[in-house]
Amino acid sequence: MKLLYTSTVLATILSSSTSMAFTSPKSQPRLSRTTSSVTTLQSSLAEDVDTTTPQSALQLTEEQQLQSSVSKDDIESIEASYESKNYLDDGFVFGLDGSGLERPKGKVASVVVEGDDLETTPQQVGIVSATFAGHAFFAANAIHNLLSQSDGNIEVTALTSLATILASWVLADLGSGVLHWSVDNYGNGRTPIMGNIIAAFQGHHSAPWTITYRGFCNNVWKLCIPFGVPTVGAITYLAGPEHPMVSLFFAVFCFNEIMSQELHKWSHMTKKEVPEWVNTMQDLGISIGRVAHAKHHMAPYDGNYCIVSGICNEALDNSGFFRWMEHRVYEMNGVESNSWKLDPELRARTLRGEYALPK
Repeated sequence: MKLLYTSTVLATILSSSTSMAFTSPKSQPRLSRTTSSVTTLQSSLAEDVDTTTPQSALQLTEEQQLQSSVSKDDIESIEASYESKNYLDDGFVFGLDGSGLERPKGKVASVVVEGDDLETTPQQVGIVSATFAGHAFFAANAIHNLLSQSDGNIEVTALTSLATILASWVLADLGSGVLHWSVDNYGNGRTPIMGNIIAAFQGHHSAPWTITYRGFCNNVWKLCIPFGVPTVGAITYLAGPEHPMVSLFFAVFCFNEIMSQELHKWSHMTKKEVPEWVNTMQDLGISIGRVAHAKHHMAPYDGNYCIVSGICNEALDNSGFFRWMEHRVYEMNGVESNSWKLDPELRARTLRGEYALPK
């Protein structure tokens, strides 16, 4: 019967949306009660039709139902209204209002990715330790090869190594900005390889202080996947032993990219919560400072992406580099950045070619 069929469709849609959505604990009971109500209504309607409606009245009811049946658009609208977005969806924009998550009140830790935890595990310690040991090996081997190429000249080797490390540190800041911009604005939890990192970065905006509750290895281990030993090893192999500076550069570069998450964490902590040497590094501009990074945490989160030292932020934002990149991405595949979704005016300016951020 058409009435029973429509009720069943609605109940199935709502049940499916409830089971698939990853929402905050406060949101789940509301969806569950809605589903229960629809199921009860379905049962009641079915009972009324089957036990109390005469055949002639039933025919009339079906004819009336054909005229007033729920359309496909109505069903899709109902589905959309009840389906909460989660960290696996493209609609999960920074874990903010409308994303399916409730922003915690006060400095309450909020873990976005399902299965993630603030507790450091032996596996995380092992991954981070092995990664950094591998980076150190490649760096030491590169410096040894540089020494051999300079016929044992320690001064030349030292200067060459320091220059390479300094260049790697600067470009690692640039790299952290490009990475941060890309994972903040594109992809979701289902994105291959980078899915967990994307979800963690985007969800970070809903409760940025959560990062301060993480231990060192718990905080940085995810970045050991794209910037780990296999990456440095592959680059070193491709460069060959005759180019040890390439190996040294990328060993330091990948180390800094992994460490950027810890430098990022320090920028969310007060001066009293970190060792004094961390405050000194921030004051000297060696690592990203609190004030500089706080500018990023202002909607629509469209600038100050670099989180190693922040030395590249001003040049990138003033030049409109990231807006130019967003415009190119949009031209290629029609995908809009999350910042555009939060600020239609930013979108309009970018499409007009006005890339530099307003001062």
